[in-house]
Amino acid sequence: MTGQTGQTFVMKCGGSTLAALPDSFFADLQQIQESGVQPVIVHGGGPAISDNLAKLGIETEFVGGLRKTTEEVLDVVEMVLSGSINKQIVRRIQGSRAKAIGISGVDGGLIQAKPVANSAEVGLVGDVTYVEATIVRAITNLGYMPVIAPVGVDATGQRYNINADTAAGAVASHLGVPRMIVVTDVPGIMRTVDGEKVVLPQVTIEDTQHMIETGEIYGGMIPKVKAAVACIQGDVQEVIIVDGSEPGILSRVLNGDAVGTRIVRQTVL
Repeated sequence: MTGQTGQTFVMKCGGSTLAALPDSFFADLQQIQESGVQPVIVHGGGPAISDNLAKLGIETEFVGGLRKTTEEVLDVVEMVLSGSINKQIVRRIQGSRAKAIGISGVDGGLIQAKPVANSAEVGLVGDVTYVEATIVRAITNLGYMPVIAPVGVDATGQRYNINADTAAGAVASHLGVPRMIVVTDVPGIMRTVDGEKVVLPQVTIEDTQHMIETGEIYGGMIPKVKAAVACIQGDVQEVIIVDGSEPGILSRVLNGDAVGTRIVRQTVL
C-alpha cells in the first residue's frame, strides 16, 4: 500500500457475511487503517431483519428482489441495521484495535432518498438522491472508519429502506473514490468452462449486462453487480468483487494483486 496514504475506498459487505468473517479479515482492516488508507464500510443485514420480523410475527415479502416495507417493517429494519448489526460490526473492528464509528444514513441526512419508482408495490423503499460526503470525510479525517447502515431519509424526515448494494454504490460515487470493494462469500463472478466454474478476472459493464440477460449472473449476485456498475461514474474507475474469507484479501486488492473480479467501464484497447 505504498504511496496510498490518505486514500479512501468504499467496501460493501452483507451483515451476515461480515459476522462470519475470520478475525484475520479485521486484522487486515486494522493494518490498512494504520497505513493511512481509510476504509468506508456500508453494510447490509437482510437475514437478521427477516429473523427479527419472524420473531415479532410480522410478515415479510419480496417484490423484484426488494423487501416490501411498511412503517412496521421499517421499524425493525432500522432497529436491526442501525442498531444491532451496525454495533456488532463496530465492536469486531475495534476488537482488532482499529478505530470505527457506526452511523446511519439518517444521521445528519447522510443518505438522502426518495421513493423508488414502484413504491406502490414495495412501500417505503428508497432510491438515493444525495450523499452528504462531508460527513464521511469528517469521520475519516479524525482517523476513524465510518460504518454506515443503509437507511435513508427525505426532507420531511420520512425514513426509507435502502438496498445496501445501492447505498454503497451511491456513497462511492459521491465520495469520488477510485475503487469500491464488494466483500462476499464467493470469489467473484464465475463462469462455467469445460464443466468447471472459474473466476472471471475482469469484466466490462457491457459484459455484465450480457451475462445477466443470459442467466450466467443470477440470484443474489445480480443486485451486487448492478450496484457495482451504477457506481462506476465520476472518479470511480473500478469495482472489485472478492471473497472476504481469503487471507489478506483487502490488502491484496489495494496492492494491485489479481484477485476476485474487477468490473471496469470498458476494455482498454
